[in-house]
Amino acid sequence: MTAHTTGLHHVTAIAGDPQANIDFYIRGLGLRLVKKTVNFDDPSTYHLYYGDDAGRPGSLMTFFPWGQVAPGRIGSGQSTTTAFSVPEGSLGWWQNHFRHLGVESSISRTSADEERLSLRDPDGLQLDLVASSTSDPRNPWDSSFVPAEHAVRGQHSSVLTVTDPEHTLRVLTEDLGLRISDEAPGRTRLQAGVGGPGNIVDVLADPAGPYGLVAGGTVHHIAFRVPDKATQELWRQDLVERGFAVTAILDRQYFTSIYFREPGGVLFEIATDTPGFNVDEPLLELGRSLKLPPWLEPSREDIEASVARIEVPEDNNTLAEGEASDAATVPSGQPGGVA
Repeated sequence: MTAHTTGLHHVTAIAGDPQANIDFYIRGLGLRLVKKTVNFDDPSTYHLYYGDDAGRPGSLMTFFPWGQVAPGRIGSGQSTTTAFSVPEGSLGWWQNHFRHLGVESSISRTSADEERLSLRDPDGLQLDLVASSTSDPRNPWDSSFVPAEHAVRGQHSSVLTVTDPEHTLRVLTEDLGLRISDEAPGRTRLQAGVGGPGNIVDVLADPAGPYGLVAGGTVHHIAFRVPDKATQELWRQDLVERGFAVTAILDRQYFTSIYFREPGGVLFEIATDTPGFNVDEPLLELGRSLKLPPWLEPSREDIEASVARIEVPEDNNTLAEGEASDAATVPSGQPGGVA
């Protein structure tokens, strides 16, 4: 094979009300809105990106908030749970935090090394906060809503639920370069790159469960990292030669993407680490204004009239002066920081 993914890039899901989405992910999870743009394929709706201070690959969760979208069904053929990494010993704080926000959650220990807080976002999307004994060196976004000692460090892992895992596991190992690190009845853990939080995929076999329906409260696709477009082009050629129906390389402004569906039904994306989210606005201003790619700028007036009014907390754009200086020097493609 041409390349191996170095880990998770982002997860994109379907939401309803964009303001409820913003309030939950900024005030509830303590993430930063790093880009307010539109769905390039449907500019009448937003595409909202959340992550760390710079929106680094591996920290990102993105949404298409389609207003009155019908509820989906979580099931086979989907990424069914998205997990974020938090410091060990922090889940008690998080459960109390969500209790004050009126969000139900439950804590479970899934292994000797991991404890999970499970909850759902306003649209019913399944989320976990994972406190692991494996150290996560990534720095959190300095949010006023969540203390740094408890804050999300980035993605931890994604669960892929399929009817028959054999072919999905083959794609993940032979075509994406992940390696199997643990196996249990009905569940296989794989890791990419250096492994650990931000590089983990769990494949869950559910032969009797319902097939998923992608709509409100479900994941649209999961994206894996590739360093640059040149590598992506070679990887695309390799996938096509292996018989996959792969899209052309698509310009997402902040990265380029290719998409294909694995045999279990999950839509995969391979996204570049570069150029990053500061190509069209300064780091300190990320998420403040509606950004459009050059080909949509002539339609800005119509687009702004069609999307819902939303308010972003001022804290989304405040960094201490020293932190801003340090953050601005971190390349966007480095571990620790989207469609």
